[in-house]
Amino acid sequence: MTTSAAAARPAAVPRAGRGSGARARLDAGVRLAALAGLWASLLLVTYWWASGGGVQDLSGWAAGLTSAGRLTGLLAADLLLVQVLLMARVPVLEHAFGQDRLARIHRLTGFSSFSLMMTHIGLITWGYAAGELGRTPATLWDLTVDYPGMLLAAAGTGCLVLVVVTSVRAARRRLRYESWHLLHLYAYLGAGLALPHQLWTGQDFLASPARTVFWWGLWLAAVGAVLGWRVALPAWRSVRAGLRVTSVVAEDDGVVSVHLAGRRDGRFRVEAGQFCTFRFLDGPGWTRAHPYSLSAAPDGRALRITAKVVGDGSAALGALRPGTRVLIEGPYGRLSARARTRARVALIGAGVGITPLRALAEALDYAPGDAVLLHRYTGTPLFAAELNALAAERGLQVLWLPGHRREPGSWLGDGIGPADDLAALTSWVPDIADRDVYVCGPEPWADDVRRTTQAAGLPADQFHVESFGW
Repeated sequence: MTTSAAAARPAAVPRAGRGSGARARLDAGVRLAALAGLWASLLLVTYWWASGGGVQDLSGWAAGLTSAGRLTGLLAADLLLVQVLLMARVPVLEHAFGQDRLARIHRLTGFSSFSLMMTHIGLITWGYAAGELGRTPATLWDLTVDYPGMLLAAAGTGCLVLVVVTSVRAARRRLRYESWHLLHLYAYLGAGLALPHQLWTGQDFLASPARTVFWWGLWLAAVGAVLGWRVALPAWRSVRAGLRVTSVVAEDDGVVSVHLAGRRDGRFRVEAGQFCTFRFLDGPGWTRAHPYSLSAAPDGRALRITAKVVGDGSAALGALRPGTRVLIEGPYGRLSARARTRARVALIGAGVGITPLRALAEALDYAPGDAVLLHRYTGTPLFAAELNALAAERGLQVLWLPGHRREPGSWLGDGIGPADDLAALTSWVPDIADRDVYVCGPEPWADDVRRTTQAAGLPADQFHVESFGW
């Protein structure tokens, strides 16, 4: 390990406790409100089911199966629409939760909704078959063919099955990101096809004006969020920004930086540490968006992204030509000054995960010695010259952590000696519990960093992470 630190410059007063602290409190309020709204909607549909005789119907076998099927269908529909809202890139939710936390909620909500939906299908069919298992296949066929909207629901269920199967970790590892992303978009189609039969014929949806307004309102809100935030806003921002490729620079073996610039009057609001999804209009494959973090602090007009070649999209970056037009979606993520609550910060990155942290090291306000960056790498560290320059100019402390991961469960490289993770971290950054900690790297590695910082006494709300897992 080598350490780089700068000569002190006159101390600046960090702005962390002012604007960013207020934004952090606002985001905490949004998270609380969103969680309360989710539980309120689930309790409301359960109350409507109970008040409509759902509990009394449980006293009979066939009626009880149908009633339980109705309840699981209601809960599944509610969570499915929540899923759509989580996928819609609603800015207030993006700001409050960040991509990593939204992804975890997305997975939990998705698997819960899918499990309830499959339970709904099984129970409702069994109930309509008068509680006789032998009659359920024929009953399922009759329901699918004869009831309004059921053929659409069957097609939607097939789409959702495809999405869930390909979202299991074992399946995801076998798929290219581009293939997985395309298949995952079928969730929108599945939700759009699965819900109409309930809106048209479900007694729990139509039993009162309040229920009708609730369900149609939630459905329209989900559709509006997708069209607004996933289609209209990115298109408007792309046209307004007018981004084009200005140059492509090879940073290391298999690592490339792409420099972008837009119109002088087309300012694009993005913060250091955030990421965007990009479509480069350079030929086949331009319709597929790829997420890349900024690797330099933005100035309102120019951006730089840096990526390691791991798939078709990143492999094509090196062949981009100056002048190529770029469509942009975002910005996303909470790995930015928005999450900051402390004057001192620690930035911990692995490999190409150093890219957003390099941008943060440039953009954040801090006094000399109040920011430390730990970079674990193999081979040659990325941005070594730039980080050393920041150390000299701004008093950033840089700790190089060379080598491959020492062992499962350790986030350190094998070139730093025998000290365990906790002892090493608290030796390098004794006040780690009093800092905001920003982390970027592969998901299992980031989880190991989280466990070490928790053991060092870091509160959970001071740990900010963006991981590579998809």
